[in-house]
Amino acid sequence: MAAAGVRTAHSEVVDSPAIIDEALDRFGPTWVVKDDGLAAGKGVVVTTDRDAARDHAAEIIENGHPVLLESFLDGPEVSLFCLVDGETVVPLLPAQDHKRVGDGDVGPNTGGMGAYTPLPWLPEGAVEQIVDEVVKPVAAELVRRGCGFSGLLYAGLAMGEEGPAVVEFNCRFGDPETQAVLALLESPLGEVLGAVANGTLAQLPPLQWRDGAAVTVVLAAEYYPASPRTGDVISGATATMSSMPVRSAGMTARSCRPEVVC
Repeated sequence: MAAAGVRTAHSEVVDSPAIIDEALDRFGPTWVVKDDGLAAGKGVVVTTDRDAARDHAAEIIENGHPVLLESFLDGPEVSLFCLVDGETVVPLLPAQDHKRVGDGDVGPNTGGMGAYTPLPWLPEGAVEQIVDEVVKPVAAELVRRGCGFSGLLYAGLAMGEEGPAVVEFNCRFGDPETQAVLALLESPLGEVLGAVANGTLAQLPPLQWRDGAAVTVVLAAEYYPASPRTGDVISGATATMSSMPVRSAGMTARSCRPEVVC
């Protein structure tokens, strides 16, 4: 991203418990502490509590992973999925997800507890700005390096006063935003993805979208994401739907729907 001129957080890798405190002193007053490894979307703590930041960092290192400390990016977050074929970029609708497990945006971070689209608060032209300042420069840099990307590039961004800054990139559709975004896609998804796979994205007609809005709400087992409790009964569904037990933990239990036994 630095080579492409894309704004993102300052970061530092810590791999020894002996230097955690020294490194934390270079960040804050809001600390972003990440597990530098696969953590199913739950390896990050964002906190103003230095002790909580240190405890999370120490736990990560104790589990054998390095810690990634990042500067906090202010501003509301936006998720933008983009179809990419070399330097051709076609954005989907922007969405916003909510990661904290509790009502009122409280509790630990998760992989995402719900999402909605479109975003009425997003300024006009913001999607074009993200594409021009973030996604296209990254796509062009990959081409310049001889490893052009073809697929779905998912940019998680903080929309601060200075413009969009990258929080994360993923080379996939992301849960739970995908469920909301694709619910409004009128264009045949197979044709859209086929154009990416066949290298004809530049010739694809403009995407067509349904009117209205879409919302995804995730139902989580008690004590998720730490140690989800199994065996609870899901209630509060429609009158024609019987309650269903949650039979497994982790990511599956988090995303159980009332009409599905998980």
